Amino acid sequence: MSRADRRPPAAGVTWEFDKVTFAREFPRGVVTKLLVERAEHGGWELDRVRIAADGTRRVVLRRKVIRAVRTA
Repeated sequence: MSRADRRPPAAGVTWEFDKVTFAREFPRGVVTKLLVERAEHGGWELDRVRIAADGTRRVVLRRKVIRAVRTA
């Protein structure tokens, strides 16, 4: 999905972001496994991945912040 295709979040949706950096020594399979584990157990989804010239991967994860509404 390109940046032009990305829609702004819906009104009232708040996101929490987490930045993770992986060194170039980590193979792709290990990085995938670690990110899948975070997604399954923490509710994170992939927002963007940047691979630097030196091979490090900078990953930004996001998840919705769910506010509890008090009911009487």
